[in-house]
Amino acid sequence: MSILDGFQMPPNSYIMQMQGNRLAAIRRHFQQYQGTITAFSGGIDSTLVLFLSRRFLGREKAIGVISNSASLKEKEYRFAVDFCLENDIILETIATPELNDPDYTSNPANRCYFCKTHLYRLLAQVRKRYPDYTLLNGTNKDDFSDYRPGLQAADEYGIVSPLALLGCTKAEVRRLAKHLGIPIWKKPASPCLSSRIPYGNVVTSHKLKQIEQAENLLNHYGFNEVRVRHYGETCSLEVPLTEIAQLRQKFETLRPFLKKIGFKACSISEEGLVSGKLNRDLNLANDELQY
Repeated sequence: MSILDGFQMPPNSYIMQMQGNRLAAIRRHFQQYQGTITAFSGGIDSTLVLFLSRRFLGREKAIGVISNSASLKEKEYRFAVDFCLENDIILETIATPELNDPDYTSNPANRCYFCKTHLYRLLAQVRKRYPDYTLLNGTNKDDFSDYRPGLQAADEYGIVSPLALLGCTKAEVRRLAKHLGIPIWKKPASPCLSSRIPYGNVVTSHKLKQIEQAENLLNHYGFNEVRVRHYGETCSLEVPLTEIAQLRQKFETLRPFLKKIGFKACSISEEGLVSGKLNRDLNLANDELQY
């Protein structure tokens, strides 16, 4: 039985709005694989890809692989493990060595390329035990609108991006995940912790731990979507614009905890949370080159 067979579809639901041929395309796409190995991060995109693989192909033909590295929050890893247990999904944990790679830790603009190269190289090793399986990731259509050097590594290792191939935007991913009952359908994006460190500043496990602790602190005080930008002994706190006033009210309470983490001074970003903020200068440079 298909994942979509037997579902109750109330009026105005996402599935009712989708054309029948789109549903058929999703089903056909996943059923074309002999089996899949999904690069799983715990984010909504790769969660949806792994979920669909499991439901369309069966337990033994849908393998999830996650790297429990220093750049992944511990709670993200715990979520990934729990999700797979709850949905009867085979999950393998690997250890990627990017923090031993100076090409990564020197934090160049294409840092993500080196990170993904390590990840996909190990996925290719896993695939040797499943030679007929296809390597998948959670890249969606919107990802191509930002600077993402990791896409080059995916191309080099023949990684397939079913969401992008099906034309699914981030909004569509969330709507489909909600309909399918995936509980994290509205989970905020949480890029790797290294993305909080400005390009050119060395990435260390200590810095990553500081960022994780600071963001967990903000989560504890009720801020779900956050970024803590690491500037050595100082940091900048980012929350959505609508929550800045609330953050100001709690700032003096947060300050001693942030100091204990290792930040001698902290500030609140007045422009609010900006995803991909550190890429803006790079994108501007590219635009100038085009003109």
